Amino acid sequence: RTERAGIDSAASEVSDKATSAHQATRFMALYTLAMAGGAIAYVPFLTVLLPVRITGMAGDSDVQWLAYVTFTGAIAASLGNIAFGWLSDITGSRRMWILAGLVLSSILLVNFAHVERLNTLIALILAWQLSLNMMLGPLGAWAGDCVPDHQKGMLGGLLAFSPALGALSGAFITLPGLVGPDARLWLVAVLVCVCVLPVLLFGQPVKFPELHDSAAPVQVTADQSRRARRLVVRMWVARLLIQISEAALFAYLYFWFRSVDTAMGPSNTAQVLSLVLVAAIPAAMITGKWADRQGRPIFPLAVCAAFSNIGLAAMAVSFSLTTAIAAYVVFGLATTVFLSLHTGQTLRVLPKPHRRGRDLGIFNLTNTGPSLVMPWIVLALVPVFGFPILLALLACLTLAACVLLLTLGDLR
Repeated sequence: RTERAGIDSAASEVSDKATSAHQATRFMALYTLAMAGGAIAYVPFLTVLLPVRITGMAGDSDVQWLAYVTFTGAIAASLGNIAFGWLSDITGSRRMWILAGLVLSSILLVNFAHVERLNTLIALILAWQLSLNMMLGPLGAWAGDCVPDHQKGMLGGLLAFSPALGALSGAFITLPGLVGPDARLWLVAVLVCVCVLPVLLFGQPVKFPELHDSAAPVQVTADQSRRARRLVVRMWVARLLIQISEAALFAYLYFWFRSVDTAMGPSNTAQVLSLVLVAAIPAAMITGKWADRQGRPIFPLAVCAAFSNIGLAAMAVSFSLTTAIAAYVVFGLATTVFLSLHTGQTLRVLPKPHRRGRDLGIFNLTNTGPSLVMPWIVLALVPVFGFPILLALLACLTLAACVLLLTLGDLR
């Protein structure tokens, strides 16, 4: 029997007799579509529609108010993801919470068209973020209930569709002449419902008892328990370090490109971003399938972290637009693949199946936390030292993530 103690949580180790069974292709496809719907629910709104509305309401103070809204919204998202993931654990039902969150978040989204005061906008943002994470928290945990460990790599590869479709949806709803500003909110809500409802209505996942508490208890040694805890902690810290780098560059990539060459405009930057997100889909799927076949779920994460480090180091010393774009493509591609695969493998290492939603919400803090602190770090470093120092710092963080994963001892 293949040794798996270094990657499976000791509490959920089971016989490998089920590894020949696979989750239904229809469910995997519908679940991928639903997760893409989750990205569509917030990417175009937070990156395009909300800033435009704040500018119209706050005028010259729009940047300050956007910071307030983003900060409070990120806190609500963090708390909501943990809380509703936990509630879905307690009730034993994911679908109910996903549907409730879908309905409430859609209703609140279209009501942004009627907001006229900034204080009301912040209150509505808080309610919308909570309701959105009522859907996203249980939806993310649902995969842990349904997708066996030997398909976690493929799951991570499929999740690469989410950021790509989220970005493309922003471009789609803002096409000139398509719909008006208020109708764009309705269009986003409709797109999200179209993506999420099919898995709730028609998704009939194959059941895997070993993924739940109903699995037979397994006696574990203290050493196995320590290795399991060590893996969870290192996975969490490694993702946090990568997310800090991603968050810093996501907001300031255009300004960095402009510091290298003023000929780089916003349209060119958007094209590079789109290229990376689209190219990451096949890269993540191929890598995820390889990890499943080889039974090495952690090793690709370490390799991706290494390439993220190489990309950032190259960005720090780039002095021409060509080398800058090439370096960012390396970083962006490696980081996007890392985050997609990491999401799938996180479901493998969570220690308590009956608290999967709560624990996944705690992992989600690695997504929201960096967005709260990185803008201030960037503002403190770049005006004084320039982008090369910031990029060198981020390169150190990605190197640390790579070392954390490589030194696990058992990369399986």
